[in-house]
Amino acid sequence: MSVVCIIPARYASTRYPGKPLAMLRGATGESRSLIERSWLAAQGVQGFDAVFVATDDDRIARAAREFGADVLMTSEDCFNGTDRCAEALGLLGDDVEMVVNLQGDAPLTPSWFLEDLIAGLRNDSQAALATPILRCDGETLAALKADRAAGRVGGTTAVTDSMRRALYFSKEVIPFTARSYAPEAPTPVFHHVGVYAYRPWALRAYPGWPIGPLETLEGLEQLRFLEAGHKVLCVEVEGKGRKFWELNNPEDIPRIEAMLAEMAQP
Repeated sequence: MSVVCIIPARYASTRYPGKPLAMLRGATGESRSLIERSWLAAQGVQGFDAVFVATDDDRIARAAREFGADVLMTSEDCFNGTDRCAEALGLLGDDVEMVVNLQGDAPLTPSWFLEDLIAGLRNDSQAALATPILRCDGETLAALKADRAAGRVGGTTAVTDSMRRALYFSKEVIPFTARSYAPEAPTPVFHHVGVYAYRPWALRAYPGWPIGPLETLEGLEQLRFLEAGHKVLCVEVEGKGRKFWELNNPEDIPRIEAMLAEMAQP
C-alpha cells in the first residue's frame, strides 16, 4: 500500500452532529450520504492504492460497509481528523509511502486536486505535508464573506510565501481586500481545500506535539504543523470550471446540492 486514502468521519460534531450521514440529493434526485459521496470522490482518483473510512461510530461504519467501503475502527479520543488518520496509520503497518486525508465533508473535491497533491508532496522532500489551495473568484469570495457576516464559520483561507509555503490558515477571510470583484474575476484570496497528504513520519509524530494557541483559537488542525516548525506545502490547484464547497453547516446543503446538479452528479 504505497498511497493510502483515509476518510476520517465522526458522528459527534459540535457544529453539525451526524454530519457524515447527512443526505445530499444529486442531479437525478437520488440522495446519498455525505460520507458515501466523499468515498465516491476518492474512487475516481488515480494513484490511490487503498481507500478506507476511519470512524469511531458504529452507525457510520455500518453505512460505509453497506455502500462497499473498507472501514478502520478508531477510538473516540481522536481530537481531529489528522489524529484519526494517525491512529488509522498505526493499524496499517509500515508499508505506506504517503497518507492522504480526504475530509469527509468535501464530496465536491475533484480528482485532479488529489492527484496534484500527491505529485506535489513527492516533489518536495522538505515538506511534512501538502494541502491544496484554490484561488477564489469573486463569487466564492463573496460567499466566504457572507458566511462571516452572518456569524457562520464556513470555509478556510490560506496565505503563503512566494514558494507556496504556508504562512497561515484562518477561518477569517485573509488577506484583507476592500475591493469588489466580478463573479468570475480572480481575487488575491485562496480557499483552503481541506485535504492533506502526509509523510508517515510526520503523521505518526503529530499526536505527540502540543496543541498550540493558534490551533486552539482557529480550530484548524494543520496549524499544529506550523506551530511545531514544520513546512506545509500549499499546492495551487485549478478549478477548471468546477465549483468547490465543503459541508460545514446545515445551510451548506442546498448550495452543494445545486453544485451536484450543475455537475450532473447522480
